[in-house]
Amino acid sequence: MQQDFDITDVTMLYPSHINWTEFLHYTPDEPFSKPVIDFLCALSSSLLKDRESRLYPDVVTFAFFCRKANILRLKGLYTDGTLRLGRGIVFHIAPSNVPVNFGYSLVAGLLAGNYNVVRASSKPFPQVDLIVRHIALLDKIHGVEFNSILNRIALVRYGHNSQANLFFSSICQARVIWGGNETISRLRLCPIHSRSFDVTFADRYSFALFNADKMSEVTNIDKLAEGFYNDTYLFDQNACSAPHLIVWTGKEENRNRIKVLFWEALYRQVQTKHYHFQKVMAVDKLTTFYTQAVAMPICKEDTSDNQLVRVKVDHLPPDIDDYRGKCGYFTEYDATDIKEILPIIKYKYQTAAIYGYTDEQIKSFVQNNHLTGIDRFVSIGNTTAFSLTWDGYNLINTLSREITIYGE
Repeated sequence: MQQDFDITDVTMLYPSHINWTEFLHYTPDEPFSKPVIDFLCALSSSLLKDRESRLYPDVVTFAFFCRKANILRLKGLYTDGTLRLGRGIVFHIAPSNVPVNFGYSLVAGLLAGNYNVVRASSKPFPQVDLIVRHIALLDKIHGVEFNSILNRIALVRYGHNSQANLFFSSICQARVIWGGNETISRLRLCPIHSRSFDVTFADRYSFALFNADKMSEVTNIDKLAEGFYNDTYLFDQNACSAPHLIVWTGKEENRNRIKVLFWEALYRQVQTKHYHFQKVMAVDKLTTFYTQAVAMPICKEDTSDNQLVRVKVDHLPPDIDDYRGKCGYFTEYDATDIKEILPIIKYKYQTAAIYGYTDEQIKSFVQNNHLTGIDRFVSIGNTTAFSLTWDGYNLINTLSREITIYGE
């Protein structure tokens, strides 16, 4: 280490103590190694056996992602026989708005063959504590069996003014930064080695695309609405993958009929799941509405109360992504053709949550129009589902290095 940094303010979530000098003597592993798969399988089993996990759907989803069957499926998708090893130490900075994201980032780093320093959000989340507790439990019960994997994990927490960012940046081969543009800019002020690099997940914008003609065939509108609720209300639309704009296509009569059924079903979900609506949310929604009304012609649709706010626009301005609401605030646009969204699509667009479009239709739409944005097209209810390809990055390939052998 070229410089000493004061990291006494770093809270070790796991392990309770670490020798950073020893941590630097890393030995990269091959992607999807058996010990890592066995460890993740044990973590999944431990979490799923804990009744407390059932209180947090995102923890259960994380545990299912770590199941052996799923990891082996991913291995088949992300390995092709090339010789690869992890890059070394990966420094992960988790976002403050999605509690379990730190766990997925850690899993990606482990599967790619790396040692991992993961900074969890400074905000207290019971989901984070729960996952950390089960990692520690595996250490206590199966420490000998999983020692080689546990030695690759350092879970930390510290404030924004800590020198820890400087220290961890100085020892890593890659940084994975989940957060807003401000977070990324602040981290980039911390020097890294000349061969190190950043994988950044910045502020993004997402929307939903509904084909009303196909929605007319829906037999369970409540199930569809529940999926949309999970995409949006579950994280108060704070996740980058949460839709803010709703684009309706299809025949006018189908659009008008389906809208009524869909929004009524969504409101039932809000009531059934006892969505915790706070007073400050009402103020934020009103502020968003007035700000948007100044910028563009909008029309507020009638809803039962402020837990669901719908505003309609007659055209899509290029900067529509600058006007995003939270906690159940949606902008709607009626399109006669999917191509009407082309002028607004730019690099800032991440996820399109879709219903009523086939894979071939989406593939053709992307290829024929050479989109500069939208990295993910996913079905309603799956926008927050983690994938080892995120924001266009193949995390396994990105966080590992390919070793070539040329014979005579």
